[in-house]
Amino acid sequence: MSLKEYTFDGSRKLDLEKLPTNSKKDDVDKEKIIRKTEENLAKMQELQDRLYADGREGVIIVLQAMDAAGKDSTIKHVMGGFNPQGVEVHSFKQPSADELAHDFLWRLNKCIPRRGYIAIFNRSYYEDVLVVQVHEMNKGYHIAERVIGQPTEQFFQKRYRHIRNYEEYLYENGYRIVKIFLNVSKEKQKERFLERLDTPAKIWKFSGSDLKERALWGEYQKAYEKTINETATEVNPWYVLPADQKWYTRYLVSEAIVRTLEDIDPQYPEMPAEEKAKLGEYREALIKD
Repeated sequence: MSLKEYTFDGSRKLDLEKLPTNSKKDDVDKEKIIRKTEENLAKMQELQDRLYADGREGVIIVLQAMDAAGKDSTIKHVMGGFNPQGVEVHSFKQPSADELAHDFLWRLNKCIPRRGYIAIFNRSYYEDVLVVQVHEMNKGYHIAERVIGQPTEQFFQKRYRHIRNYEEYLYENGYRIVKIFLNVSKEKQKERFLERLDTPAKIWKFSGSDLKERALWGEYQKAYEKTINETATEVNPWYVLPADQKWYTRYLVSEAIVRTLEDIDPQYPEMPAEEKAKLGEYREALIKD
């Protein structure tokens, strides 16, 4: 499969059960893929430099996944090559009391980067239609009855619409959103949880709540599938990438980012004509200094 096969732009429906979580069906050469990843990382650095200098578009990278799918390592190994001067990383956790007192996209608005910058969301505003839906947290919201009293399906259909509209708004204001779902298998999650328990340097990542969430695996898969199908659009597609093999995941993530940056095609600003005419004068002054 190429990246296109993992791209969902609203023209076809996602069926998570039919999508691979590893590279076996793609029949790729690991060493070649690792080399291509390194090439992509070099491209990303050069394109980010141009994006920062150009300053006409911003990029938001959204990472969503089940626990232990590799979000942190993806940020470290793929986005770690970016110049930190032009990158912001935001982790979206359970909403605070202050955030719950506002509309659900309020906390997103605070994290939109200035144009020329790249923002990385480790989880995102999508939590408000995922974990909120699975745990029916919306039923406990302190909000008007005309909102909270709606049937559950209607409540979330409206949130999907709000997200689509807001993402379109961002696109029309100079932003590209790279939405990535790391599609890990239940078997691989179990393996990684056990590794965390057996590794002193990783055990801090494990919590008893991880097992409670794992018990809701089926509900989360349905929620992710529904959410992606409802919010995938031509200008803001989803990339649903196999996450069982980190070397392959990193390659596909780098492909999605490079594709977006190349589509933006940022350019270094042109020097004003009057300044360009004085370059010889400036050079001579520096030589004599």
